[in-house]
Amino acid sequence: MSKMLKTGVAAIGLAIALTGGAGAADKTLKASHQWPGGKGDVRDEMVQIIAREIGNAGVGLEVQVYPGASLFKPRDQWGALSKGQLDIAAFPLDYASGRVPQFSATLMPGLVRNHDRAKRMNDSDFMADIKALIEENDVVVVSDAWLAGAFASKQNCITDPESIKGQVTRAAGPAFEQMLADAGASIASMPSSEIYSAMQTGVLDATNTSSGSFVSYRLYEQVKCLTAPGANALWFMYEPILMSKKTWDGLTKEQQDAVMAAGQKAEDYFFEEAKKIDQKMIDTFKENGVEVVEMSGDDYNAWLEVAKKSSYANFEKDVPGGKELIEKALAVE
Repeated sequence: MSKMLKTGVAAIGLAIALTGGAGAADKTLKASHQWPGGKGDVRDEMVQIIAREIGNAGVGLEVQVYPGASLFKPRDQWGALSKGQLDIAAFPLDYASGRVPQFSATLMPGLVRNHDRAKRMNDSDFMADIKALIEENDVVVVSDAWLAGAFASKQNCITDPESIKGQVTRAAGPAFEQMLADAGASIASMPSSEIYSAMQTGVLDATNTSSGSFVSYRLYEQVKCLTAPGANALWFMYEPILMSKKTWDGLTKEQQDAVMAAGQKAEDYFFEEAKKIDQKMIDTFKENGVEVVEMSGDDYNAWLEVAKKSSYANFEKDVPGGKELIEKALAVE
């Protein structure tokens, strides 16, 4: 049996399991994401919760889940959503910043800093503007999710800006790339699913990505030191569950209500798990012999100065409404 056929069969089997073996639904939705399925990744579990809740709602919908980039490549999901070729995705929004540059604000160094502030961001004027842009591009937000992230290197502990100099580094998105390049790093762009092999083959010296991805992709097998979020999390990324607006518009009111109820349950689950993800990462890396450190307040402030001169300045200059977006984000208490 071919790999593609095996993937399709597995997805169909999962859909049947998620709907409890009930009779055929009126409509089957395809849900995609890039992370390993069934391995404990919180983003996979968010999608699984949505699939289970929709399947159990009795509204004529079921969901097939395609994890591990088995249906679409990570960055291709945005175009597929907006065109109606894909129904649901767990998607790091900054991946679409090449098409909608304002989305880079959802992975801007130092803009969020902690989980409680991330939750307050969801109902802010800043996120109202971001969600309006999402809908303008024919996509709807089903669940909000902000993940903290970390830094890691095969060479040394990344603390202040000096510690990254000369290293080939992966950064998720242009804002971090600009800041790290300004600090003296060389940049290699790739989705998080490719970090492990790039480190294994010597393409990368260092990386930053979400805490969940550090564990899901077993990056502890490749690095010497991890810089955990701690009290001074420089890295936060918005990774919502999204639905194609074409799919949304084709649902009945009862089905839309079921989707949003499922999305809220997944979002509530995520918020409770978010801080645990960071601790799981720390514990897992320590158990595998990796040194774990945190940035001090001075380290954090030094990075912010680099970011303000690079990422923030470029965003305000080059992106329509960029200055206002940063101001609205910074205004969140």
